Amino acid sequence: MTRPKITYAVALSAALAVALTSCSSDSDAGGKSSTGAAAASPKAASAATDYNPQPYANLKDGGSYTTGGSFNGDDTQGNRWNVNASLTGSRIWAWYNPVAITFSPAGEVQINKDYFTSATTKNVGTKQQLTITINPKAVYNDGTPIDWRSIQATWQVNSGKNKDLQIGGTQGFDQIESVVRGASAKQAVVTFKQPYAAWPGLFTSFINPKAATVANFNNAYSNKLQPSWGAGPFTVQSYDPNSKKIVFVRNPKWWGRKGKLDKRIYLDFAKSSAGINAFKNGQIDYTSLSTPEDINQVKGRSGTQLRKGGSPFEYYLFLNGKSPVLSDIVVRKALLGSVNRAEIAKIEFNGLDYSEPLPGSSVYYSFQKGYEDNVSKVLTFDPAQAGKDLDAAGWKPGKDGIREKGGKQLVVEYAVFDPEPIDKAVAGSLTAALKKVGIKVNLKVLPGEQWASTINQNKFDLVLSGNRSLDPYGVTGLGTFYGSSNDSNITRIGNAGIDKEIAAVSKISDPVAQQKQANAVEQKALKLYGVLPLFSGPSTYSVKKGLANVGASIFLSPLPETVGWQR
Repeated sequence: MTRPKITYAVALSAALAVALTSCSSDSDAGGKSSTGAAAASPKAASAATDYNPQPYANLKDGGSYTTGGSFNGDDTQGNRWNVNASLTGSRIWAWYNPVAITFSPAGEVQINKDYFTSATTKNVGTKQQLTITINPKAVYNDGTPIDWRSIQATWQVNSGKNKDLQIGGTQGFDQIESVVRGASAKQAVVTFKQPYAAWPGLFTSFINPKAATVANFNNAYSNKLQPSWGAGPFTVQSYDPNSKKIVFVRNPKWWGRKGKLDKRIYLDFAKSSAGINAFKNGQIDYTSLSTPEDINQVKGRSGTQLRKGGSPFEYYLFLNGKSPVLSDIVVRKALLGSVNRAEIAKIEFNGLDYSEPLPGSSVYYSFQKGYEDNVSKVLTFDPAQAGKDLDAAGWKPGKDGIREKGGKQLVVEYAVFDPEPIDKAVAGSLTAALKKVGIKVNLKVLPGEQWASTINQNKFDLVLSGNRSLDPYGVTGLGTFYGSSNDSNITRIGNAGIDKEIAAVSKISDPVAQQKQANAVEQKALKLYGVLPLFSGPSTYSVKKGLANVGASIFLSPLPETVGWQR
């Protein structure tokens, strides 16, 4: 269950990156079942936390914190808003750039007053006005004051107006009418075209205007860090573009609470097994665990502990609508209707003492308010019906059982990257399941560094990918997953009608009404049969004892200065 490149998909933008999973299907191909939860599953995915929460005063001064998770392969984009940025890039960004707004594990907004002394909204007629007052001490490392221009630049690069900027998405930013100077240069007044409840997700961080040019936005953070444009309790001491080792140290130009750590170190481990071995050898202080074998390797080790909880992750099967064979919606529906998600989840969670209902949405998690099982309303696991649909569309079984039409077999290519044994198991299972309905799967094994080129150039038919939400505003993910012109929609499937409905959802000011309409729009988008949510799963980590504010924390991303070792 290696997941080398989980996606970065906050409410405002997402850059999808592959995360391989395992699955198996041994049910009768002619069977029919709901795509809802398996028997005895809980009503929602886990929202439990386990991260040793400690107040700032309870942390020691000094020490280092080392993990894997640095750039590797072609995953080297460190600009968090760039379309090619993954979760890796966003995490590295946060250690030396502004983190102005965070969220509690449950999703409550937390304003970091070292950056924003206040952030308030009011309705002005039919519009909404957000006033952000910036800490008078706030300054970038290069000496440039942090002022209203940073808020303006963040909006401008993400608005979608400049087509040369390689952005991950415009959702939310496209609802802003203007950003102007307020009572002083240290105040930004943001005017939304209508009330926009998810505004905190837009300004969790902001960009130095010097980094907002086309050349810098697209290229300056590719396999590079830019500490002079950053600001925060830590800054870059060194980055080796060959080994990918990154060392952060306390920033002498920081005006707020100092970081508790002396050093924060990232190392590059392309495979999860390497990270586990590094943890066992004492090279790193924390590592994620995906399988029972992983857990057994570290369980009970002196000076360590396991931290387990829920997860703001979700994993999907994506179909490439630019693929000639998958451009046919009948084929896409038949293929997805033949995927046994319950069996995939069973294999994924085997030995992990965990269960959950099968996910029904790409927008909300089942533990969130507003969640509906939209998948089951548009798709049923029914291989027999899938076969009938393919028959009606002219895809007839050939001598070898593989369907044919117009002299061509029904063959799809399934891309996997740096597969480990369990990744090969999912490939074998998916191959067997689709073969039962007459669809042949060719496995395309690729090195991880070819992820971006494979996806960006549409060189795949099927791929498994993961998404990690960094804030609770799932509704803004509609455009990410289903917008036809959104570069983060790797299926390339959508239409102008759904785009208009997605845009209309953003204009609904009442949260309950917005959630209801978001679900309705997602049901329409799911009927294009390009995305199939598979599972969320637990978060399990092996951690050295005493490490504070690190682990399974759902929507919480702790401020860098609050990470350290408990007294």
